[in-house]
Amino acid sequence: MVKFILGIIFAVVLLLLVAIGLALLGFLPMRANTAPPKLESRIAMGALDSSVERHAPRANNPVPITDDNLIEGLKIYTMNCALCHGGIDRQPSQLEHSLYPPPPNLISDPDDDPEWQIFYVIRNGVRYSGMPAWDKSLSNEDMWKVTAFLSRVEKLPPGVQEYWKKATAGAPVVSAPSVEKSDHHDHH
Repeated sequence: MVKFILGIIFAVVLLLLVAIGLALLGFLPMRANTAPPKLESRIAMGALDSSVERHAPRANNPVPITDDNLIEGLKIYTMNCALCHGGIDRQPSQLEHSLYPPPPNLISDPDDDPEWQIFYVIRNGVRYSGMPAWDKSLSNEDMWKVTAFLSRVEKLPPGVQEYWKKATAGAPVVSAPSVEKSDHHDHH
């Protein structure tokens, strides 16, 4: 029985070493303009979700949810996030097809994660995805304003919706048909 268990352990270690060797020798595709295998995507997104769940502090947004703060969040989003995550005019991101994983369009398909998770991803970024950590570029208050805006994109108060309409020359605030969300999240 001991030899059988040692054989299984040896086989698993050998498979891991072969996989690492193939990766280090450049046999695994790493291009950003092609989709990876489904297993790789599933493992990567699962690992991201689990990591955020484990490491993100369950903090409440300290910024009051006012029209001014939501408008400020919209402005910060436009200046810093729209290039990758899509503009408030609901146009696709200019980099949508140039990054892998492709960044989610946070306006047309808003994130349904709790605010503490959204803030954590904004603050710390996502390794190997193109999502930078904003903690050295934005204040905590500004990151919370963006978080507040993003978590309320589909249910903004009338004053913020009016500002948005003016800022986008009348583009609709509420998207037409809602897209059914899958079990995993496409992250930043």
